[in-house]
Amino acid sequence: MAETREPVRKRTNDPEGMRQRILDVAELAFQERGYHATSLGDLMQAAGVTGGALHHHFATKKALGMAVIAERVAASVEETWLRRIEEAPSARAGVAQVFAAVADELERQGFVRGCPLNNLAHELSLADDDFRMVLAGIFEAWRAAIADRMRLDQEAGTEEGVDPDRFAALTVATYSGAMSMAKTEQDAAMLKVCAEALAAGQGKR
Repeated sequence: MAETREPVRKRTNDPEGMRQRILDVAELAFQERGYHATSLGDLMQAAGVTGGALHHHFATKKALGMAVIAERVAASVEETWLRRIEEAPSARAGVAQVFAAVADELERQGFVRGCPLNNLAHELSLADDDFRMVLAGIFEAWRAAIADRMRLDQEAGTEEGVDPDRFAALTVATYSGAMSMAKTEQDAAMLKVCAEALAAGQGKR
């Protein structure tokens, strides 16, 4: 009887998949433990990659941190805020929808990690100017999206007596503060309180 050969296993070469896996692991670790408290060794173990593989995609820990901010944190703000503000019936309606959706999600999952942008901004803004600038750019785009939508509402005659830039700044600051409080208290109730205040007309001149 001829010897049965084991099937030859083809080596899978998926560099983009590996890169995304590293980003997945880093994003979660930076939110749960913080950037500074997470070592490259922690990330290699969690992602199941070698040091050579990690450094092939991200030459330094800072490069990985910048990629997480640019590709994951900014994308989260885009999905959670910018897209909803654009698609909502009005700026105020969009803001209310975001606060409600985030509060509901936090209540379902039973814990609060906080706002990814807020968490990294608190930790990294004073530590490194490059981090600070890219984080500030995300905050700026977030405020601009809300302000621009408020201007469209004013042009349509559905909103008046509101400074769009002040409303946007108040909304972003309120959400950031509410998320920090929710994280500290492990309770999403403050998001609902703030949403009600904004819906009631806060931010008018």
